Amino acid sequence: MTPPEQSSKTVTYREALREAHKEALQRDDRVFLMGEDVGYYGGTFAVSKGLIEEFGEERIRDTPLSESGFVGAGIGTALGGMRPIIEVMTVNFSMLAMDQVLNTAATLLHMSGGQFNVPIVIRMATGAGRQLGAQHSLSLENWYAHIPGLKVVTPATVDDARGMLWTALEDPDPVVIVEHAGLYNREGELTVDGESVDIDRARVHRSGEDVSLITYGINLFKCLDAADALKERGIDAEVVDLRALRPLDRETFVDSVRKTGRAVIVDDGWKTGGIGAELGMTLVEEAFYSLDAPIARVCRAEVPMPYAAHMEQAALPQVEQIVDSAQMLVKPNV
Repeated sequence: MTPPEQSSKTVTYREALREAHKEALQRDDRVFLMGEDVGYYGGTFAVSKGLIEEFGEERIRDTPLSESGFVGAGIGTALGGMRPIIEVMTVNFSMLAMDQVLNTAATLLHMSGGQFNVPIVIRMATGAGRQLGAQHSLSLENWYAHIPGLKVVTPATVDDARGMLWTALEDPDPVVIVEHAGLYNREGELTVDGESVDIDRARVHRSGEDVSLITYGINLFKCLDAADALKERGIDAEVVDLRALRPLDRETFVDSVRKTGRAVIVDDGWKTGGIGAELGMTLVEEAFYSLDAPIARVCRAEVPMPYAAHMEQAALPQVEQIVDSAQMLVKPNV
C-alpha cells in the first residue's frame, strides 16, 4: 500500500519548539516546564507563550533567578518520576548551574551503580549575532559535550526543533538541548505529521564530491549558502549537520570525508579546545589516508565577543570564510 503523502507547513523555529512543548505536555502528564519567565511572560524567546493559559501554573512553573536552585529542583523531580523540561534561558547563565549538571545529573547513574536514572531535559539558547556583548554571546556547547553522562543535541531545522524534544524526554538520562538564539525567527517547512526524531545520527543535507562542510546549529545554513557559492566556482561541496555533539555520529562525517578527501569544519565556538578540534582529530585517527588536503577550521575569533555590529559579524564564521577555506583545499592556485 502506498503511504500517504506528508503535508507540511511553514513555521518559525520558535513556533516549532512551542508545538513540541504542547505535544509533550498533552502526551504525558509527567512532563512540565520550569524556568525563569516561562509562565505569563511567555519565555525570554517567546517559546512558551500561551502555554500557562492552556496547562496552568502546576505544569508551567516560573522560578526565581537561581539557575543552580531550579536545575537542582528539576533533577529532584526527575529522580521522583517526573519528566521535567528546564529552560535555563541562555548558555551564558548555565554556568551558574554547572555544578548541578556536571556533578549531579551527569554522574548519578554511574555513582549509584545503575540504580538512579535522571530523565531531565535542559534547554538553553546559545550564540552571538544580536549585539548583546561578551557576557551574553557565548557558545559553550562544547563544554557540555565534554561531559560523560550527558547527551547534547543542537537542532538546526524546524523539524529537529520540534522532533528532538520528545525524543529527549523519552531518554532515561540527561539531555541538553542547545538552540542558537539566531534561529528563533527563522522559518522552515515543518512536517505536520512528524513524530520524534533520531538524536544520535548526523544528517547529510547536501551531497557532494569535492569537499565536506561539517557543522551544526545556525552554521548549517551558512554552509548551505557556501555550497551554493562554491558550486558557481566548480566545487561540489557536501554539507553535514552533526545534530548532536554528544554522542558524535563519527561514522557519518568520517564517511563523508573518505568520499570527498577534504574537510572544512565550521564551529560557532572558539577554535582553541573547541568541538572542531575533536572532529579534526577524529578524522586524523579514522580517515587520515583518505585526506587529500589539510583539515580546515572556521571558528569565531579568539576574543570576547564585541558589541559593535560590524565587529561582531567579523568575529563570527561567515559564508565568505567557508567558501575561501574550501577553495584553498580544492583549488589552491585559482
